[in-house]
Amino acid sequence: MAGDAREIQCNRALKLGALGMFLVTLAALSHRIAQHGGSALVGPYDLLLLGLSTYRTGRLVAYERIAEPLRAPVTETKPDPSGVGETVVARGRGARQVLGELASCPICIGTWAAAGMVYGLHIAPRPTRVFLSIMATTGAAELLLEASEALSWLGRAARRHCAR
Repeated sequence: MAGDAREIQCNRALKLGALGMFLVTLAALSHRIAQHGGSALVGPYDLLLLGLSTYRTGRLVAYERIAEPLRAPVTETKPDPSGVGETVVARGRGARQVLGELASCPICIGTWAAAGMVYGLHIAPRPTRVFLSIMATTGAAELLLEASEALSWLGRAARRHCAR
């Protein structure tokens, strides 16, 4: 029991450390932008690109097989309990588990990716916009595919229901 409490406290400390690192980086880059007379605000078009790019990047890192070598040290892919597919879960303990939780959550890793993309817009805008354009395009395509697939499932379910 005491070991479990210690492990929970350790994981909390590691998560707070990661959050602190995120906030320190945010503060440092915000300060750098302000010193150079820039604005940290992004325009509506960049916000749209960032949103779609973050969506796609988060899902790419957390789920896609192509990114499995990046996740492998801290996650493992297991059959989903529903039996429908597979799921990515954290492995290990301590820092490994915390990094695994981050890498297997598209929203969590998307937040870090979004920060990197926003920083990129200020540090190296041209190559960052190329990356954003590619990822936003595939993010929009993924959303359209998911909507199309959901409508197809609903249509099949409605046909089965009517056939009864």
